[in-house]
Amino acid sequence: MNHDYARQRRETIDTFRQSKGVKLPPRAVVDYAFFIEENDADWAALERALRAKGFRTRRLKDGETLIASIGPVAISADEIWRWEELATQIALAHDFYPDGWELDL
Repeated sequence: MNHDYARQRRETIDTFRQSKGVKLPPRAVVDYAFFIEENDADWAALERALRAKGFRTRRLKDGETLIASIGPVAISADEIWRWEELATQIALAHDFYPDGWELDL
């Protein structure tokens, strides 16, 4: 399955644009959510790969979602996308799929 990075980037930029008028901090931690697609996906390998790139990880109690956090980083559409694309590439290689992001304020 090919992942549509262009669509994902557009969604991220659209989400950021919708925040116009909302006071955003200049820097913050960004949390990226990934859900497991294959039951035999290797959680530990995904976490090691993300941590090697500077992310902190935690598994949600739902047993299906991993949160990869980075930062504090500059809050701009381009910076959020830069880290989202990297985390997504790593996640897809481990049978996890992106499920959005949010600022950890």
